[in-house]
Amino acid sequence: MTEDDIFKDLGVRPLRRLNKSGRPAPHLSLRFDSHLFSIDTSRSPKKSIQPDAYLVTHAHSDHYGKSAMISPKAVASRETARALEIRHERRYEGRTFPVGEEILVDELEVKTYSTGHTIGSVAFGWETEVGTRVLVTGDVKNYENLPKCDLLVTEANYGDPWDPACRFEDDIVGFGDAVESGATFGAYAFGKAQRAVSLIRALGCKEEIGMDPKSLALTKELLPDFGPFSPVEENGTDLNVVTPWELSTVSSKRKYVLTGRSDLPFTQIRISDHLDFKGLMRMVEKISPEAALIYHPEGRRANMMAHHLRELGMASISVSQIEDSF
Repeated sequence: MTEDDIFKDLGVRPLRRLNKSGRPAPHLSLRFDSHLFSIDTSRSPKKSIQPDAYLVTHAHSDHYGKSAMISPKAVASRETARALEIRHERRYEGRTFPVGEEILVDELEVKTYSTGHTIGSVAFGWETEVGTRVLVTGDVKNYENLPKCDLLVTEANYGDPWDPACRFEDDIVGFGDAVESGATFGAYAFGKAQRAVSLIRALGCKEEIGMDPKSLALTKELLPDFGPFSPVEENGTDLNVVTPWELSTVSSKRKYVLTGRSDLPFTQIRISDHLDFKGLMRMVEKISPEAALIYHPEGRRANMMAHHLRELGMASISVSQIEDSF
C-alpha cells in the first residue's frame, strides 16, 4: 500500500497551494469531508481557492501568522493573537480562544492542546466523518497533554536521527550559574525571552530584569506577574534579557546567547523551545498514529524524520513529498 493509499483510506488529502511563480506556498492544507484547513500558511490571494480556516499554531514568523492574522478566517489562541499584534504592529482580525478550549471551526468541533513551545502555542485536534482522528501540533516542547490520533501532522526541527545536533538536553544548571553571577542573555524577543524569564523566576531570582523594548512589551503582556522588569539601560542592570543582536550594545561583563546556533560570537547556553530527536520519537510513541505528515521545516530534517518513521513501519511523508496542489 502506498502513502497515497494510506491518506485516501484515512479520508484526508494533504495539499499545497501554488503561488504565482508556480512554487508551493508555505506549509500545507488538509482537505477532508467538506472542509479545507490551511496549516500555518500564508494568506491565499483573493482569486485563489480560499480555505475554511487558517489554523495558526503560534506566533513565530516561520509559521506565517503575520500573513494570516488579517484574515477573519484566522484561528489562534488569545496569547498567539496578542503576540502577533505586538510583533507586527497590526490588528489581528481572526477569532481567538483560550488554550485547551474546544471550539467550532467551520461547524467542526476542534479541540486545542498546549504544546509548551511558546506561550499560547497549541495543537489542533479533530475527528473526520469517517472517524479519522487528526492532530496538528505545530512546534512542540511538551507533549504530555497531546492525545492519541490516527494522522499526526507535526514538526521536525530536530528530527534527523543522523545529525548529532538533533540530540541535546537543556543546560539548566549552566543557566542557573549564569543567573547567580549576574549576566546578560541573548534570546529571541518572542518565545525564548519569555522562557528565560520563567526560568529566572523558577530559580528563585526576584531581581529586576532589564529587557529591550520588543522583548519587554511581549513579556509584560504574556507574563504580567513575572516582574519586576525595566528597559535595559546603556550601562545595563545586573540581569538582562535582550535579543541576540543587541547583546553587543549592553554593558555587561558576562554575556551568553540562549541558542544552539554556532554563528554568534558569544558563549552559548542551550535552552531550547523544541523537543530534540529523542523527545520527538517519545512523542510519536505516545500519540501512536497510523500515519504521519512532517510539515515543518521543509527540507532535510523533515525528509529524514519521515524516512526514519517509514523504517519503523509507519506510513509517513514530509511536506516536500506532497504531490497534490491547488
